Amino acid sequence: MQNSHRFFQNTGCRYFPCHPGADPAAFNCLFCFCPLYFLPDCGGDPVLRQGVKDCTACLRPHRPEGYDAILDRLRREAAARRQDADPAGAPAEVPAEVPKVPQDGSPDAPPDGPPNGKDPEP
Repeated sequence: MQNSHRFFQNTGCRYFPCHPGADPAAFNCLFCFCPLYFLPDCGGDPVLRQGVKDCTACLRPHRPEGYDAILDRLRREAAARRQDADPAGAPAEVPAEVPKVPQDGSPDAPPDGPPNGKDPEP
């Protein structure tokens, strides 16, 4: 497969491929650390070792179809959490304008960008 937003291989990594039995030609490094790790039922096949998930045998995020499966699960988790936060289904309030934070965090710092909105001449 070719590197893209859905697939990435880091063949220069000293651990590549980091899971035993993985097909190096199809191994996707995009989710080097699985975004589903902290879900109790992540859908993979982890083993608990002294209370810590060991995902060594899991190839779910590293298969070519893993990108779609992971994003689908993250979308479902987000939707469920939104529903749990507001069971009535009312839309969340969004502020009309988000205030800009000064670059250095102080109240007196200049706003991002040049004062006239144009880039300075070289």
